Amino acid sequence: MDEMDLASQALDVTPWGPESYERARTVLRGAMAESGTLQEAAPMPEVVPVRGRGFSRAGSRRRGTLATRGKVGIGAGIGAVAAAAALVLVATSTPQPATPTSQPAAPTGSASQTSAATSPLMTLAALIKASDNGPLPGNASLVIQNQSGSGQPAGVVYALYTDSGIMYTGGDKQTLMSGMTQPLDPRNSATYRWAVAARSAASGDLAAARKRMINTFPNCFGLGLSPAAQKQIWVKCLAAGAALRKEKGDKTPAKQPTGKELQSEIDNTLWTACYDAMNWAGGDPRIREGVLRLVSTIPEVTVTNSTADGQPALIMTAEPPLFGDSSSEQVLTVNAKTGMPIRSVESGGGLATSTQTFQFSRVTVANIKAGKF
Repeated sequence: MDEMDLASQALDVTPWGPESYERARTVLRGAMAESGTLQEAAPMPEVVPVRGRGFSRAGSRRRGTLATRGKVGIGAGIGAVAAAAALVLVATSTPQPATPTSQPAAPTGSASQTSAATSPLMTLAALIKASDNGPLPGNASLVIQNQSGSGQPAGVVYALYTDSGIMYTGGDKQTLMSGMTQPLDPRNSATYRWAVAARSAASGDLAAARKRMINTFPNCFGLGLSPAAQKQIWVKCLAAGAALRKEKGDKTPAKQPTGKELQSEIDNTLWTACYDAMNWAGGDPRIREGVLRLVSTIPEVTVTNSTADGQPALIMTAEPPLFGDSSSEQVLTVNAKTGMPIRSVESGGGLATSTQTFQFSRVTVANIKAGKF
């Protein structure tokens, strides 16, 4: 596959059908989406404005990629809605002041120099690896996620993440079981790509794994491509967003970010993908290990020691600079010995605070289908 093939792949605009509208319903945010041929569980939410600038994938909190400048993306930890939406998003917000740079720097997704073997996250990742006792029981992880937030109804989501990378969700046991009647191919799904990227981070080249994890979301970075190929992607992104810009009455030219601004966008996307992977696929220790290694490369994420629910804990805080504003923040708390997610909290940016707590267990797909859980 040459770089033009990669560019074409990055610009694939096949819609991703929602996999998790129950979660969106209970927290009034976002909808989980997968690419490929997944059957839609509910109508896809419209892309709507959030916080006055930029556009949101279903009203979510992650900042956009390339010229959006709006805070868009995961909502309460849920992934991108559609590749087509991603291409629209990159061209729909106020551009930043011009810089003297005449040619955009070629993004690489390289690991931050601030990442070090002494990072608490790297230390915990090594502990998880050392605790590896061989094959896991069962062939899937079940996570029961309880959700609450100011001004929002409490809710629960059941999510089954199979070892093959397929994720099924439901608002209760019955809807989870019903959703499993449709056979799905994991190869083109974001949830599958989370697993591939995280496992590669656990066992291989961390810089390459960063690129894989970033590219689990449709984006216009063109990581690893030549400047010419990146320019091709950017032009197509602008074209995809032209109609929406016209509808908004936005006549200001969108500017392709460079330098620190571009790196911040890349790190924001990496955090979002890691956050989603940990929240939904964290029942697999190899995925936890890889995610921790990846997050250790993001300078805007701070790590502190604490306790949570009587457990020693590490608290990862994605601070406002990662989201491009002064208030947005996401906090992920994990067990300091196993890396197992305990809770996540999202706040700021004009959105209600949302809290999720997790109960993970290893199961078999056959037992879940039979209602034995």
